[in-house]
Amino acid sequence: MRKTTFLIPILVIAAVIGLSSIFIVDERQKALVLQFGRVAAVKEEPGLAFKIPLIQEVVRYDDRILSIDVQPLEVTPLDDRRLVVDAFSRYRITDVEQFRQAVGVGGIATAENRLDSILRAETRAVLGSVSSKDILSSDRAALMLRIRNAAIAEARALGVEVIDVRLKATDLPTQNLEATFDRMRAEREREATDERARGNEAAQRVRAQADRTVVELVSEAGREAEIIRGEADAERNLIFAEAYGADPEFFEFYRSLTAYGRAIQGGNSSMVLSPDSDFFNYLKSPNGAGQ
Repeated sequence: MRKTTFLIPILVIAAVIGLSSIFIVDERQKALVLQFGRVAAVKEEPGLAFKIPLIQEVVRYDDRILSIDVQPLEVTPLDDRRLVVDAFSRYRITDVEQFRQAVGVGGIATAENRLDSILRAETRAVLGSVSSKDILSSDRAALMLRIRNAAIAEARALGVEVIDVRLKATDLPTQNLEATFDRMRAEREREATDERARGNEAAQRVRAQADRTVVELVSEAGREAEIIRGEADAERNLIFAEAYGADPEFFEFYRSLTAYGRAIQGGNSSMVLSPDSDFFNYLKSPNGAGQ
């Protein structure tokens, strides 16, 4: 009974020590075995691994591709047109031992702060060597590749590999943006004023042409009307002349009746004539004038 009493604690302690000496390396991770703060072993293969309990400890780092957003920075291209650049990068821890030595206990956070400084410096250097037109163009992959290649060498000292660098946005600073919008607005207003002026000029030309066409049409119509009226009067006079030549007596009779019709009309006016007046020739004689 006494042996069992002593054996159980020993077995428990042995089990605890045995379990604490075993750790699992995930396939998405790399592990460092530290002994008194120094690297004792590197475990990069997934599976079970061993360490000395109480003396050694395990630190795990992500073995996957990680992403970091670079803090927005202001760059000045060759044409002195300032731009605010927003970028991000993908990287991966390739040497966990060097990574530990470079960042210490700060881990990923410290590494990303230092990587952010590297990327900002390289971005400013590369974009400062070209014009803003090159930066704002759709074909800027070469610039991103230059930033990546320049950052790789410096990032290697951290034990990481920069896989990719991308520019998310390149905008004008806020103070410049308002000025740019004002210039664009003024330019559009000037273009609108020019268009209105050209439209008014074209409208005046159309109006003047229309007025001229109206005058010409009215003049031509008046001329043709006068010609037609003159031809009609001539034809009428010709008819009267032919009628008068064919029967002078009938023509005088017709003229007298026309004069009667125009002179003797209803109304309040009165006309006083002598009965012997020539005006009544056809009223006095049933046979015609002078009879």
